[in-house]
Amino acid sequence: MSSLLLCCTPAHGHVMPLLEIARSLVERGHRVRFLTGRRYRDAVVSTGAHWLPLSPAADFDDRDIDAAFPGRTGRTGVDAIRWDLREIFLRPAPVQLADVDAALAAEPVDAVLAESMFAGALLLLMRGTPRPPVVNLGIVPLGVRSRDTAPFGLGVPPMSGPIGHLRNAALAAVTDHVVFGSLNRYARRLVAENSTSNGAGASFFGWPSRADALVQFTVADFEYPRSDLPSTVHFIGPLLRGSIGTHPLPPWWGQLDDDRPIVHVTQGTVANRDPDDLIGPAIDALAHEDVQVVVTTGGGALPDRLLPSNTYVAHYVPYALLMPRVDVFVTNGGYGGVHHALAHGVPLVVCGRTEDKVEVTARVGWSGAGIDLRTHRPSPEQLRTAVRRVLADPSYRTRSAAIGESIAAAPGVDGLEAVLRTLIGDRRKADAV
Repeated sequence: MSSLLLCCTPAHGHVMPLLEIARSLVERGHRVRFLTGRRYRDAVVSTGAHWLPLSPAADFDDRDIDAAFPGRTGRTGVDAIRWDLREIFLRPAPVQLADVDAALAAEPVDAVLAESMFAGALLLLMRGTPRPPVVNLGIVPLGVRSRDTAPFGLGVPPMSGPIGHLRNAALAAVTDHVVFGSLNRYARRLVAENSTSNGAGASFFGWPSRADALVQFTVADFEYPRSDLPSTVHFIGPLLRGSIGTHPLPPWWGQLDDDRPIVHVTQGTVANRDPDDLIGPAIDALAHEDVQVVVTTGGGALPDRLLPSNTYVAHYVPYALLMPRVDVFVTNGGYGGVHHALAHGVPLVVCGRTEDKVEVTARVGWSGAGIDLRTHRPSPEQLRTAVRRVLADPSYRTRSAAIGESIAAAPGVDGLEAVLRTLIGDRRKADAV
């Protein structure tokens, strides 16, 4: 049995996959402590893990992210991405580090497991003092720098070969010093103030590459190929089997039939404040199509409008029951939701440009599993055309199904446990010398 500390930003899309990790590790006999926000205390306790609270300065209620972070309202594009990364994820890093230190002082651990946006792990890795092994849990697309890929955050497909390497290097320079220059400078300052390092080379996007292992919650088929991929990267597949947090079926569930295609539409659980970003245009786009439209708001407000006769709306619908019946998934590109669709061979139409979604949607288009509309607010005409195309062209479903087969064959938590066994065993051998 090992003692493990899981660290997670208090946001639904971050916590949910780590709950499955916690439950599985507890079932295998490990001692698991889970550091996250107060909203998720009961969910953590239900896994058998011991909940540790984040300090108030690092905690927030993600059910209304704009209310929790008033300066966020009205921002769009790259400015919105920069603001989110700095204020929501990077600024709390020193407080997160203090919480990790308190947990380690209270009880030694064999490994620290932190999801990709938990920036306190960057400070822990850069501190330069003895520490437990640190494992990055890749809940967002892989951001490891490579000569074959454009920098993370641009949503630009990969390009290998000499010309591609030159393009990628040029994009990296622009990204590091212009697009995300202020963010990287802020990260270096935080590192210098909270570690023995001067912060040189520190990057918010780059911290997972510094971890002792990077366990990515996807399969290689849905990730850009890299000829120089570090040996520390391990693909274990998305953690969807036995998912925690099911919801009751809505009263209209029995009205769905199998004679007409089902199109599922959602804006996920974070970027769902304004349903007119995607839900509204999708309802308008498909109102007169011979399809059934199933809309979930992810806890956001239900549309205040008269719904067409072919449209059904609920806060949530259990994906284990819905996805096997879906013919097209229209989404703003949440990493977890996209993988639910791929696991069931469902083709996609994606249109998200916030948070990590610009990278998720780019991978959907690159992989051939769907159409990337490359906007966060598509028009009804764009959506109608894309849905018709995906329904008519079987290649999208074929490609999604192929990725789904890889997901079914992925090791899941067994793969993570194998990585932990190796890391912890190597550390114990080193300590014994």
